[in-house]
Amino acid sequence: MKKGFKWFDDKLIEILNDKIKSDFLDKFMVKFTNLGGGIFTTCFVIFLILIGKEKIRFIGIQAATTLIISQSITYSLKALLSRERPYNILKNLNTFDIIMKDYSFPSGHTSASFSIATTIAFNVPKLSILVFLIALTIGISRVYLGVHYPTDVVAGIILGVVSGIIVHVYLLVYLEKFMEIIFH
Repeated sequence: MKKGFKWFDDKLIEILNDKIKSDFLDKFMVKFTNLGGGIFTTCFVIFLILIGKEKIRFIGIQAATTLIISQSITYSLKALLSRERPYNILKNLNTFDIIMKDYSFPSGHTSASFSIATTIAFNVPKLSILVFLIALTIGISRVYLGVHYPTDVVAGIILGVVSGIIVHVYLLVYLEKFMEIIFH
């Protein structure tokens, strides 16, 4: 099984980091990846909470809760598993001079973007395809930029989606009560 994961990582990182490389994608991916970063995702959910009307504010609270859960698990796994980033291991990788101080597994950008996308999809189903395409592109950008293996991204997808499901299925009632107390 470990060989299968290694083969998957090796093949996909070769395709995404080398075979499809272009000047346009170099510029696009470097910018687009930031949509999954801590600054943007945090500002986005705070914006929803502070600026949104009742439904949007509630989506923001759900997204913040999902983000807290997904990122807590993500960064606990990073510390526990200590997987080196691909640019520290693989030769001839296009690195874009990005240096990260934490570990690779799982992808925090991907888990954050999929946790928010899942929350939005549950609440505004018409946006599902759009938000999941954005989240997937963020995940792909992490491999394109050489900062994650594909399995890091897959784990981030799973963590983000599962966190969103947990909040939607098990914590929604508590979040509704919280919102009534805080905003009414």
